[in-house]
Amino acid sequence: MYLRQPQLKALRLLQQFPAVGLLGPRQAGKTTLAFAQKALYPNALYLDLELPSAQRQLDDPEAFLMAHAQQLVILDEVQRMPELFGILRGVIDQRRRMNQPSGQFLLLGSATGVLLQQSSESLAGRVAYVELPALQASEIFSSKASVADLNALWMRGGFPLSWLAASDADSMTWREVFITTYLEKDIPALGPRIPATTLRRLWTMLAHHQGELLDQSKLASALAISGQTVSRYIDLLCDLMLVRRLPAWHGNVGKRLIRSPKVYVRDSGLVHALLGLSNLDAVLGHPVAGSSWEGFVVEQLVNAAPNAQASFYRTSNGAEVDLVLTFRNQQTWVIEIKRSSAPTVSRGFHQAAVDLGAVRKLLVAPVEQTYPMKEHIEVVDVLTAVRWVTEQDQNNG
Repeated sequence: MYLRQPQLKALRLLQQFPAVGLLGPRQAGKTTLAFAQKALYPNALYLDLELPSAQRQLDDPEAFLMAHAQQLVILDEVQRMPELFGILRGVIDQRRRMNQPSGQFLLLGSATGVLLQQSSESLAGRVAYVELPALQASEIFSSKASVADLNALWMRGGFPLSWLAASDADSMTWREVFITTYLEKDIPALGPRIPATTLRRLWTMLAHHQGELLDQSKLASALAISGQTVSRYIDLLCDLMLVRRLPAWHGNVGKRLIRSPKVYVRDSGLVHALLGLSNLDAVLGHPVAGSSWEGFVVEQLVNAAPNAQASFYRTSNGAEVDLVLTFRNQQTWVIEIKRSSAPTVSRGFHQAAVDLGAVRKLLVAPVEQTYPMKEHIEVVDVLTAVRWVTEQDQNNG
């Protein structure tokens, strides 16, 4: 089992809060992580709310939960029973009066928007959240990984069963089944009646346009639906932690700024599965290779700095940078991402760094060694960039 950074955070928060919400997409490892808590909570009670048997145990939820008042209760896929949240507040307060102020509930959810809305209304001040994305490079590898190792992770993506598959073909099969299951089972179970074929076409179009500016009218025209419907579908994919909207940087720099967000399918393995790219050679020979690598690196760095504000910067006169991280001490790092092993940057990157007052400039590429370039740009591999960003976030977050 890989040691996940969110696991350590969840353990800390369970010592402070009555409830901790662990949010992540399906098959990212939430249940595995929850069972790992049993080392500290050997009497923990686990209920999978997708199972009718578990739902029947909660016919009288207050009585059932109070009967297990001295145990950590793990509720998996808790968004399936939204009526629980109001009851949990009363149970938590009763347990507090029984001298159990923390470590009462671990709530696992794969629909973040639903869970956050429901729990924030009912459990304000009683719940903390931890996001569990797919496996990250820094969790799989030590401080050093070869280009081949990172290529393999980029190709397969970070979902554990995809990454650990016996072959690329088995990994591809798993991802194809994962996509189909989401479209035909998981999304309809959340309530929205969305044609699976339409949503698959949208998801595939987003993969084709990985890392590009969101153009809802163009997508709507191609799908023969309204722009408002496209927005609602993308909201749903973001809610399920399958797609990321990266906002444009905003501020007063006296320049005409691009305001539209960029959109990424968050897991690179899903990008490749949606496009039918079953191995590394197929990916490298496809036009999406550069933008897929960019999305892979963006995901690694944004997850490494949860306290930082992530955005991209682009002006109408060509100043541009792929990723801007603004830390809580207001220091700004600008990060350019290239697939080339001999990367260079454009004049627009230099101008963006000046516009933003960047204190550090990184160029992340599949290189074996870190080295400096002119104008104080540091060329680094993915793991080095993740380590530096993590240290900065922790020291100033």
